[in-house]
Amino acid sequence: MTDDTLTYPGGFAYMLARYEGRRDPFEFGPEDLPPLDVDLAALKAEIVPESATQKQPDDPKTSWARKRRQIAEEFVGQSALAFLNAQLISNLRKRAQPPQTAALFRRIWAEEHAHLIGALNLRWQVSAVQTFADHGDTPAQREVGQALKMLFGMMKLYEFERSFSGLTPEKEHGFGKRVKTRLPLDMEPFSLVHGGLDINLIAPIWELAKTDPVIAPLAEHLLGELIAEPGGVFRRLSQMRAKRERQQARK
Repeated sequence: MTDDTLTYPGGFAYMLARYEGRRDPFEFGPEDLPPLDVDLAALKAEIVPESATQKQPDDPKTSWARKRRQIAEEFVGQSALAFLNAQLISNLRKRAQPPQTAALFRRIWAEEHAHLIGALNLRWQVSAVQTFADHGDTPAQREVGQALKMLFGMMKLYEFERSFSGLTPEKEHGFGKRVKTRLPLDMEPFSLVHGGLDINLIAPIWELAKTDPVIAPLAEHLLGELIAEPGGVFRRLSQMRAKRERQQARK
């Protein structure tokens, strides 16, 4: 293969360089993340003030201080615990972070998952479950995190590309314009009526998540949101399957 035949000219070397370029650690000064034994009840009761988004006279001039103010813009009026979750995730996306970061992330989800699920929007919930892929404490946490990281990432790419089709998210494709062509990597076509790929992608993740009490509540919540989502690929496939079955029943 040559560069002009690749989706990403430069191949894996280019891809890894771009990936690693986004993972430079934040610069910390005298400030730090809370210690592992921080009082979570106090953080639940504390509300993030507007001042958290504004540079204070004694703020250090570090990349983390700037990033923390930026994150705070999303959490004004919400609990400091929800804000802390976002701070931990932002650091865990980097190559290095304060030593207590991963353990504190796992602790807040082990002890306060109900509060966090109620306080965080779906975007931050997805970011949280994806963080378990690299920083989970058990094989189940890491496997479930990795599976959902890949599943949600591919859904985001597909749904973004589909938004250029002119169809609303809730509108399934019709049958008349299908182009029967080769699928990537010579994969077999999906059988709309008899195929189980859609369910086979979701069910094993939940089955594994149930074995771990830390990730199970978040995974169950997100998978429940996924199968209730009215404007996603799984719902559209279900609608297409039902339509095809009705057509076949009339023949």
